[in-house]
Amino acid sequence: MTSTQSDLAGLSRFIFRAPSWYTSLAFALLIAAVAGVAAFDSGAYARTWRGLFFFGRDAWEGIFFIGIPTVVAAFGTTGLDRFVGGKLTHNRSSLLALISEIIVVAIVTLAAIVSVFTGLGQRFVFDALVVALASVFAFRLLVVMAVSRSSLLVATVPASLQTAAAAVLLFIYSGTLRYLSVGGPILDVYLMPYLARSADAPAELSVISAEHFLLLGVTCALYALAVYAFVVAVDRPWRRSMGVSMLDFLRGFVGHVAEGSRELEEFFQQLGEQAIVPVSVLSFRTVADGGSDVDGTDDADETATDGGAREKARFVLPMIHPGPMGEIGGGNFPERVASDCSALVFPPHATAGHDFNLVTEREVDTILDAAREAADRVTYAPEASPSVRVQSGEASMLGQAFGDDALLVSTYAPGYADDVEYGVGLSAAAEARTSGLDDVLLVDAHNSNDGLSGPDLGHVTPGSQRAFDMIGAAGISGQRLATAERGDLELGVAWDETPWEPMDGIGPLGVRVAVTAVGGAETAYVLVDGNNMEPGLRGELVDALVEDGPVDAAEVMTTDTHIVNTVEADNQVGAAIDWDELRGLICDLADEARADLEPVEAGVAVERAEVTVFGNDRTETLASHANAVVAMGGAFALSVILAAVAVSVLIFLFA
Repeated sequence: MTSTQSDLAGLSRFIFRAPSWYTSLAFALLIAAVAGVAAFDSGAYARTWRGLFFFGRDAWEGIFFIGIPTVVAAFGTTGLDRFVGGKLTHNRSSLLALISEIIVVAIVTLAAIVSVFTGLGQRFVFDALVVALASVFAFRLLVVMAVSRSSLLVATVPASLQTAAAAVLLFIYSGTLRYLSVGGPILDVYLMPYLARSADAPAELSVISAEHFLLLGVTCALYALAVYAFVVAVDRPWRRSMGVSMLDFLRGFVGHVAEGSRELEEFFQQLGEQAIVPVSVLSFRTVADGGSDVDGTDDADETATDGGAREKARFVLPMIHPGPMGEIGGGNFPERVASDCSALVFPPHATAGHDFNLVTEREVDTILDAAREAADRVTYAPEASPSVRVQSGEASMLGQAFGDDALLVSTYAPGYADDVEYGVGLSAAAEARTSGLDDVLLVDAHNSNDGLSGPDLGHVTPGSQRAFDMIGAAGISGQRLATAERGDLELGVAWDETPWEPMDGIGPLGVRVAVTAVGGAETAYVLVDGNNMEPGLRGELVDALVEDGPVDAAEVMTTDTHIVNTVEADNQVGAAIDWDELRGLICDLADEARADLEPVEAGVAVERAEVTVFGNDRTETLASHANAVVAMGGAFALSVILAAVAVSVLIFLFA
């Protein structure tokens, strides 16, 4: 990825999964109880409230006046939002209510501290409470507009629920109604006992007057206008350059990282472009009884039942990028393709960057269809060449011919590199074929990077020296493999899901090893289900297999799966797990694969698939816009907040 895309990916450090609604509510009630103990004096009304709850009247009052509006908002916001066409879930509503409660408690606590040291008194605290409730309304309004994609007026309905609930409780228990010149005998006799209950409330609430509720309404209206101005100002560049709304991206991003929803795919689909991508398949099958059949006409499923050939392993390489994150788009492509075949599937990383992310998971089905068609057309050959290692500049390439086809694995290790652009990979594969090879699988080993920091993230672009290094290495490899002697091919495979999880940088495919043997020369291909590797790890693993181990050549690859990046953008293989444990596991799997060696025949076929991807420069444009919102939006938001608060102060001073 580029540095701009890296900045965007780095934002995931702020992301966390939304807790369940009952967890948010439990924490909210706990905060309310603690705030009540700090805010109210239990001595004045001990006789009235004694015995209601074992933890005391103060905690109960905190739960009642602070916690109940939170509970009402947690349960009611989803219903109101869905009623007006929104998409808030119960988990999101509860988390939103909890954060809003924390905002209220923080502002009121700060005001109380200021009043103690300045002598401003209790009225100042309740003036701050008005600002806090208005701030909560503004915050909820922004979130509802973003998540539910509602207009300002429509979003006001669910956004105002927590503020309105708190205002109703304060209105009733402050006795404000008694000071208003309204009503008559019916109101006094039947409604006043329920709408004016100051006798049952803490004495501190008596400071609240009708003026506070008027100021609350004015302040909420002011803050709503500030939110609208902020949204319009931030959203305009997105609509002008990409024709989409920033709120659509924000809603989808929050939905994905908070609850694993697929709303983000709807946004990406608006940006997508059609692309034709080669889908290459290298298939290995055991030799059928009576000799091999090199015309590719045998049906593996039929012959497998009567002692014939069976497909043992399959390398699947579509020229797409398995991103952008989690299971969105093609982020979980490696696992999907691995479960689509009865053979052991190796889905290494192709030469494609984020511009070739699939926009939706549905596009994966198109790739899988193309892979099946290619597998059906494979022409098998029983002979292969020993592997060769070629160095050209920074590029190192391990290659092996299978019949007239070849597998090439490229790396820049020990240098740092990330994705190789689509055009560079096509050029390198074409260069390899100029010496007489038919089909070539060109793999980006994706096995050495220094994370998301630094000016150069190793993106291999057309015209760069690294691009020409790869093309040169592919050309030399093609020449050597085209003329290399062939011998009978043997293959052994092994697989371990490993005890590690995506948070450790390892996906569900774990570690897979394939060992080929031709004329006594053995080559190990190791595939780790992760997204790149910590610097130096690849070298240690290759040395353990070649210098200290039994094989003659080896390369370690990663799938570039993005399910390890749901929460953490920089989660490379080796960052969270012990290197010695990984090295020991890979060496054990290599021994298992060698023990599994048996005669096979292999072949390559390529199909083209038409899919919708992010498109040229769209990823960079999206990343630059998102980064601009973060860099400039934060400062702009602070300016809007300060301006709104300043106007609020003037209103309170002259009201």
